[in-house]
This record gives sequence, structure tokens and C-alpha cells, in this order.
Amino acid sequence: MTAMSWYVLLIALVALERLAELVVSRRNARWSLERGGVVSGQGHYPWMVALHTGLLAGAPLEVALAGRPFLPALGWPMLALVVAAQGLRWWCIATLGRRWNTQVIVVPGLPLVTRGPYRLGWLRHPNYVAVVVEGFALPLVHTAWVTAVAFTVLNAAMMAVRVRCENAALTAAPRQAVP
Repeated sequence: MTAMSWYVLLIALVALERLAELVVSRRNARWSLERGGVVSGQGHYPWMVALHTGLLAGAPLEVALAGRPFLPALGWPMLALVVAAQGLRWWCIATLGRRWNTQVIVVPGLPLVTRGPYRLGWLRHPNYVAVVVEGFALPLVHTAWVTAVAFTVLNAAMMAVRVRCENAALTAAPRQAVP
């Protein structure tokens, strides 16, 4: 198998992971909405989906069209970061449980989660750290630097909107005291 074939397989595996996230997200959205969950930020959500789809399509396209080489000194560390980002993402998903979602849905009355990666007070959104790391590392596994830069810049703008939206939704929701 060529390096490009392995890279396409990696992208396909990440795409399958995203589909698994959507299955979990839809199940969790139903649970949240049944409990009075409030949806926020629907205007930016389609743009976020398009950006992430662009990452998964753009990286292998850039490699193929621009003839980007696999450079082991760059590719292997970037692959390690991609794996670490997946680990952090699923740690966040497991910690939030039914409250994790790809949309911003807050169930009134539930306390903020303060365990797992959320126990670090200075890091309120650890899942977004995983998104940022994966966004530059995944393309750089096979030297797709244009995709890495484009995603990183566009994602920074998206995260500014998303984090503001999520913080506002979390602040506005009435909370129970943490037992």
C-alpha cells in the first residue's frame, strides 16, 4: 500500500468517527430536548459542518492534486497528535455523557460538568482543543499544509462564534447546585 492509500484510509476512519459522533449527538439531542433543552447557535451550525467536511475532503485532495509527499519526520508526530485529539474528544464525550452534542443544547437545571477534562477551571472547552489540534495535524500527516492553514484560520473564526454562543447559553441556563 502506498503512503497516499494509508492516508486516504486514515481520512476515511476519521470520517467514520464523525459519523459515530453524529449518531451519539442525535441520541443525546433527543434526550436533551425531552428534558426541556434549549437549542442555541443554529445559524453557525451548518457552516461548522461545512468546515469540517471541507477538512476531510480538502486534505486528501490537496495531497493528490499538489503531489504532497509523506515526510516521516512530520507525518508520524502529526499522526500521534491526531490520535491524541481523538482520545481527548472521546474523553469529553464520555464525561459529558448524554449532555454532549454537536449542537449547542443546554438542559435547564443541570449543573455544569466539573469532572474529567472539565475539572480544569482554566480550560472550559477541552473538546475544542481536540478540534484545533486535529484540524492542523490531520492534513499535516501527509504535508497538506494549505488545508491545515485554511482550516486553522477559518476554524479560529468559527470557534470565536461557537464559544461565545456556548458560553452565553451556559450562562443563561438556570442551574442546580452541585451535590
